[in-house]
Amino acid sequence: MLLFKGMARTPHKITGELELIDQIRRSFPARNRSVRLGIGDDCAILRPPRGQEVLVTTDFSIEGRHFRRELHPAESVGHRCLARGLSDLAAMGGKPIAAFLSLALPKTLLRTRAGRAWLDGFFVGLRSLAGRYDTALAGGDTSESPGEFVLADIVLVGSVPQGRALRRSTARAGDAIYVTGSLGGAHVELTSLLRSNRRARVPEQEGHPHFFPQPRLAVGAALMRRRLATACIDLSDGLSTDLAHLCESSGVRAEVYAGALPMHSLMRSLAEDEALRAALDGGEDYELLFTAPAAARVPRSMAGVPVTRIGTVQRADRRLPQVTLIGRDGRRSALRAGGWEHFSGR
Repeated sequence: MLLFKGMARTPHKITGELELIDQIRRSFPARNRSVRLGIGDDCAILRPPRGQEVLVTTDFSIEGRHFRRELHPAESVGHRCLARGLSDLAAMGGKPIAAFLSLALPKTLLRTRAGRAWLDGFFVGLRSLAGRYDTALAGGDTSESPGEFVLADIVLVGSVPQGRALRRSTARAGDAIYVTGSLGGAHVELTSLLRSNRRARVPEQEGHPHFFPQPRLAVGAALMRRRLATACIDLSDGLSTDLAHLCESSGVRAEVYAGALPMHSLMRSLAEDEALRAALDGGEDYELLFTAPAAARVPRSMAGVPVTRIGTVQRADRRLPQVTLIGRDGRRSALRAGGWEHFSGR
């Protein structure tokens, strides 16, 4: 975009790229007060609100790893691309300012009607979520993919009051552990999609945690504003993995009650053991996992999202597991990180 600076070398490719850039510019008008200059120059100019610190996060969405073009609706791919970064901001109590999107597209995509329709759908999904959270698309880059896969990298810039950002490294022994929303729904939808091996039809965004995850920005902001959370992380890789990240960063261990986990309604058809594994290891729920002092009055719902207490933070002890799962029968077992591994694809 000149910010979407292109790779094109031939006149034919330049024409196609400029048309794409113009489409993006018209589809995403910069309307955020913190974006002084957006698409159309060598750099964007941002002006964070007075007294705020800047948050920056980045996420890849890679075809074949994070989505499959022949199975996922294009609107879902665009939505998920942005939602992942917004969820990171939510975990730190932040407010989004601007997004920067870099796309590597196979040359065949722009040369077919079906390919252009898919790209239009991608931007519809991204634009819809961006509008909901007043997130301006302020720039990016375009390139030809070296293969037949779509690669999308999105950078999110946000802000948070100085010294108030929630972090994953500040949980304390004695804290209670909470989770927002419900767990396992995204895993069930993805499993069903892969088994059917057919493009999903998702007429509505609500109620589809895999296709249209909802970043918990309002909850994160409330936790920060009310000083309720001692630590926070978003559940992108699965509860078992992300809780281990929080414990490692904070130098503590945790105990989780299996019977307290809020199960998504999509898991009603699963056997109890299978549902438990989905809730613990499924990943991509994009809920918030946070800790708070045991005496704190944490409401059962925040910003319309249920909040459930699921465990406690304990002092680190080398003789004990980093995370212990306490079953419905009271039995204790080590909960090993079984969620998403970025370099194994599991």
